[in-house]
Amino acid sequence: MNAELIINVAPWETRVALLENGSVVEFYIERVAERGYVGNIYKGRVARVLPGMQAAFVDIGLERTAFLYVTDVYDHLSEFELMLGMTEYEENYMAHLDTEEEHPLHYTPPPFRIEDLLHEGQEILVQVAKDPIGSKGARVTSHISLPGRLLVLMPTMNHMGVSRRIEDESERKRLKEIINSLRPNGFGFIARTACEGATAENIQAEMEFLLHLWADIQKRAECLHVPSLVYEDLDITLRAVRDLFTCDVKRLVVDSSPAYERILAFIETFALHLRPSVELYKQSMPIFDAFGIEVELSKALRKKVWLKSGGYILIESTEALIAIDVNTGKYVGKRHLEDTILKTNLEAAKEIAYQLRLRNMGGLIIIDFIDMENASNREDVFKTLKEAIKRDRTKTNILRMSEIGLIQMTRKRNRENLHHILCEPCFYCDGAGELKSKRTLCYEIFRRIQRETIHNEGTGIHVLVHPKIGEMLFKEEAHNVELLEKSLEREITIISKPELHLEQYKIKYL
Repeated sequence: MNAELIINVAPWETRVALLENGSVVEFYIERVAERGYVGNIYKGRVARVLPGMQAAFVDIGLERTAFLYVTDVYDHLSEFELMLGMTEYEENYMAHLDTEEEHPLHYTPPPFRIEDLLHEGQEILVQVAKDPIGSKGARVTSHISLPGRLLVLMPTMNHMGVSRRIEDESERKRLKEIINSLRPNGFGFIARTACEGATAENIQAEMEFLLHLWADIQKRAECLHVPSLVYEDLDITLRAVRDLFTCDVKRLVVDSSPAYERILAFIETFALHLRPSVELYKQSMPIFDAFGIEVELSKALRKKVWLKSGGYILIESTEALIAIDVNTGKYVGKRHLEDTILKTNLEAAKEIAYQLRLRNMGGLIIIDFIDMENASNREDVFKTLKEAIKRDRTKTNILRMSEIGLIQMTRKRNRENLHHILCEPCFYCDGAGELKSKRTLCYEIFRRIQRETIHNEGTGIHVLVHPKIGEMLFKEEAHNVELLEKSLEREITIISKPELHLEQYKIKYL
């Protein structure tokens, strides 16, 4: 498999695309105005304890209080061990660590109550495990985990595990022996996928770095008031290098010289062998255009996805679940109806696995395949879907197909999906449909100007936009407009036109 990591850096946002055999399979975006919180560590205060839900709300300084479930509470850990017995406590965690790579936050429900552990006004150190989604606040845990490139440090747990993606048993055993011989008593570690084949020296160096980082976090937390940000996770560029730049990725291409230098400095510390695989993109064509990513992203916002055979799938997202419908469309087949249906369903199964990963859709998912009379055909479609989903790093659970062609599955929801990030509810139709968000349109205009100025001479650029877009360009995005003017050495004039649709704009080169 030929995998590539493509990074597009602009003053207003950074976009990361993971390509497999030339197709975008994962997409990440971080905007300066909307940066996420996952991985950040806060010194917070318990705002409310809810015995009925066995949870608490914690004020960490964000717009909404964070949600902390009882099994994510670390306080009085020694008391927990006495109540459970050390052996059972270890088994509960080890069962999870051998199947999950990161954030081992959940284990067998303990026999203690939230009201015995926390009280209103109590100060607590927590880490964001899940960003705010919709109307829900962030999900936090007091079981801190600090990911490096090879290891994840878990300072609150005296356990170790190996990523489930390292399947070779001899390698798993080797890594466990190395880590157990090096780790200090009382500290837990997980060997990440990138740790496969790593030397003991490399593992020890990263272990020492993570332990030093944890010591610094503890010192900083002691000095800060409540609520405060104690530690901020890496930005998306270095997170992509840390989490996605594995042995499967043949090269990383980035279009920013400062980002390129930061990446080189980062891998010189953690993964010097990757340096030859890092490239600085210098062509005039925008990097996402050159790799065909922009076209794929625009398709990923559509409800209807056409299959090569002529069939198609429809993807509908609701508050409760995601519904996917498979149709034969233009495909009529050449032989029997059952063969036509089977071919469409098999092709759809692969495409659905791809779309779920690309769009990062999570929660309950119902797939309505075309009805098949033959039970062996239903089994073939189920196996095809299960095999196609294997490359997805997000945890999934798939149930077998029913007699009427339905498959129920779940996919862990760990961040907003692509549609929610790039779009917002349509005010023209009172929320029945959706439009691209104002910020997405602003940045689309910036990219188009960057693309077209190569072929247009002159000193001035007039941008005609809807008043709502014009207001954002004049206010929130004024700094980025100035940066664009300086980089292109051209004056940009924003002209509001009420007659334009929100998504319409015109660019004139003077």
